[in-house]
Amino acid sequence: QVRLLESGGGLVQAGGSLRLSCAISGSADGPYAVGWFRQAPGKERDIVSVISAKGGTLYLEPSVKGRFTISRDNAKNTVSLQMNSLKPEDTGVYYCAAGAIITTMTEGDFDSWGQGTLVTVSS
Repeated sequence: QVRLLESGGGLVQAGGSLRLSCAISGSADGPYAVGWFRQAPGKERDIVSVISAKGGTLYLEPSVKGRFTISRDNAKNTVSLQMNSLKPEDTGVYYCAAGAIITTMTEGDFDSWGQGTLVTVSS
């Protein structure tokens, strides 16, 4: 069973940066594609970015292009989301999730989920 654990969330002022990390364990058949999702207060969970098993960026949500970068280190079994020029609308709980086959870029492609890490961007 694949297990994921997010870290790196916190409170930051608008314009600041945070780096989220997703530690992956138990992936005997991996590596898998990994996605970052965001759930803003009172809203549904939306996809932010997806990286392939080999490290190619498969998806970057338009509102974060030029500000967020997804990367991975398969030797360390981690996937990171570097977030720069943060905006208040980036506030939310960020989840990482793993999936073997990514076809729709939606939650249904991902089988294993972390518990989430809270990012709060103050104006």
